[in-house]
Amino acid sequence: MTAAPLPSSTSPFTLSGRRMLLADGDVAPGRLTLAEGRIVETSRHTGGDGVDLSDLLVAPGLVDLHGDAFERQIMPRPGVHFPIDLGLIDTDRQMAALGITTAAHGITASWEPGLRSLDAAEALILAIHALRPRMMVDTRIHLRHEIANAAGAARVEDWLSRGLVDLLALNDHLPDFIAMRARPAKLAVAAGRSGLSTDELLTRIDALAADRSEQWASARRLASVARAAGIPLLSHDDETPEMRAAARAMGARIAEFPVDMATAQAAVAAGDEVMVGAPNLLRGTSHAGRLGARDAVAAGAATLVASDYSHAAMLTAPFVTAATTGLDLAQSWSLVSARPARAAGLADRGRLAPGLRADLIVVDDADPMVPRVALTIARGRLVHADATGIALLAG
Repeated sequence: MTAAPLPSSTSPFTLSGRRMLLADGDVAPGRLTLAEGRIVETSRHTGGDGVDLSDLLVAPGLVDLHGDAFERQIMPRPGVHFPIDLGLIDTDRQMAALGITTAAHGITASWEPGLRSLDAAEALILAIHALRPRMMVDTRIHLRHEIANAAGAARVEDWLSRGLVDLLALNDHLPDFIAMRARPAKLAVAAGRSGLSTDELLTRIDALAADRSEQWASARRLASVARAAGIPLLSHDDETPEMRAAARAMGARIAEFPVDMATAQAAVAAGDEVMVGAPNLLRGTSHAGRLGARDAVAAGAATLVASDYSHAAMLTAPFVTAATTGLDLAQSWSLVSARPARAAGLADRGRLAPGLRADLIVVDDADPMVPRVALTIARGRLVHADATGIALLAG
């Protein structure tokens, strides 16, 4: 549905329910008063005027710092291209219906042609900026710079300097591409995404692998530009505590998907943020045979959860976390709301507290493994309502 104001966009509007995840405690009865896109008051009392949400769960909107599921809306099959605007708006609708109120699309700036090329990255970045007034979800740019793409570093630096990027990740997938020589099926998928033949792709990989010194030098320059601009910096797939320490020295204080427990624990011990994937949590294992997200959360070695390749998994993640790791629902929800907001420097969201953005969702969690969003409110605007939500608002 099209984003629309709540019944009163200027005067206070109140929601009341028996299960609210307010910032000052666990799930408990409470009231929220919204006005002009903000939460103006919270209370542990129920009743009175306003919308009665009964036993549905009221929680902060999900804050997703890394999602690349939008790629499937733009290239649903290898070599099949849909219009960028259509794909982004479709993704926006899906995210609103799944309770995501802040999303950072993971846009890869690679040496590969095709979907993850520099030209494709720039087109996506510019399209998101142009579409923001029409989007229901606060959609941001998480730029994934492939370190091997030294030839494109100047262009990435320009995007950073122009304020077009909200987060910068330093990715080094070239070793994975080198290993694809022994995995023909995976090589074929990568070739299909890029539009190259497998022989052409291997030729490029070999050329990039010949000398990596300039690649790392350009990555360090980009890290310096990001730090100067106040852009949060992430490292991707750190394999050892030493790799994490090297990334930290460059200013990367968020470790995305560390490969093993020792690396994740070293990151947390140094005060870094550690991101794990919601699909990993949902499935109970990494699809790549790496660190299990449930194990990391249970050990205190993960501080935030991102959708990665599935927006649906993001909504289910806190319920799975509460059921499998020993954390309660409030602690589990912070992994998908308050803690990613803090990691990204977004102090105005992620919790239900006075003065913060009115970003919240109302969830039917009768089946917590298949939760359903009845209402999504983003900056005080109703951006999604299912049949249950519409009935609640109608009174």
